[in-house]
Amino acid sequence: MNELVILGAGKIGRMVCHLMASCGDYTVRLGDVAEAPVHQMAKKYRNVSGRVVDFADQRSLDDILKGAWAVISCAPFHCNPLIAERSKALGVHYFDLTEDVSVTNQVKKLAEGAKTLFAPQCGLAPGFITITANHLRKSMTEVSDLRLRVGALPRFPSNRLKYNLTWSTEGLINEYCHPCEAVLNGQLTTVPPLEQVEHLTIDGVEYEAFNTSGGLGTLAITLKDRVRNVNYKTIRYPGHCDLMKFLLHDLQMQEAQGQLKDIFERSLPATEQDQIVIFVSATGKVGGRLTERTYAKTIYHQDIDGENWSGIQITTAAGVTAIVDLLRAGKLPQSGFLKMETVDYEQFLQNRFGKYYA
Repeated sequence: MNELVILGAGKIGRMVCHLMASCGDYTVRLGDVAEAPVHQMAKKYRNVSGRVVDFADQRSLDDILKGAWAVISCAPFHCNPLIAERSKALGVHYFDLTEDVSVTNQVKKLAEGAKTLFAPQCGLAPGFITITANHLRKSMTEVSDLRLRVGALPRFPSNRLKYNLTWSTEGLINEYCHPCEAVLNGQLTTVPPLEQVEHLTIDGVEYEAFNTSGGLGTLAITLKDRVRNVNYKTIRYPGHCDLMKFLLHDLQMQEAQGQLKDIFERSLPATEQDQIVIFVSATGKVGGRLTERTYAKTIYHQDIDGENWSGIQITTAAGVTAIVDLLRAGKLPQSGFLKMETVDYEQFLQNRFGKYYA
């Protein structure tokens, strides 16, 4: 069996661990800064061993990575450059879930000359949504517009933000505060976050969507000479964007992100009763006729193997585990840097983990 390291035993890390430990083809070393969650998972699965790991310490990382086949980082995004560096040094395939553009650029540079695969941004957005957008594009000619939209939302919002914490609070704030890559009129550019608000209706529910950073992954660079307009926006319930602008701009919390994180985690309850709203639209020519093709899906929290998992846990974990599984099956390059848009859409959906998107 393939020896797999999972770093991070939070919401997503536990789901990744469950999928990989339960499928029968991997043994798992689970590492986290906290002792309780790794020991809990090690007790639950016979093929999982757990240990405390300092993500910022080279020796601690080397101890858990040595001899492994691959690592999946579910650690905070700012920990990933060192994890990727040690993975390269030890000949370990590397996967992460980051949306942060600068971190991805560092990983891309490390992939140069690597003998193993480096695959950042393997979750939902970027990740599956990137694969889907490129799949729709390839079915058309003269593609003018690609619109990618994703939202992780509570099913039963009860506060003024109409939002509950469903994933990393640090990651959430980060994507609200950094410039957003896009292709505009054929030119690679950046646009400000929390701007260009639009309204859309999916399955009879009204939402708003606005610019956030990181969701395109490498897609904008890949398609800048092929598609006139490419952009990514986060989906929320109407009114959320205005309140976030008040917090980040009017109250200047953008300059105090650590304090805002503390406020959110103190005041916004988490929820496992969530829904993941996915919308991808491509406009181009089919048979010479202007056509729009759309992928739209809402994925809810659900029971898997007798346990309730949230929608964000399922979709994020399914994204990265499917990519790892495709590598094991020989359906991905064995070295270098992997762009998510190069992954085959049909192979992804046919995978035992990718099926959660099917």
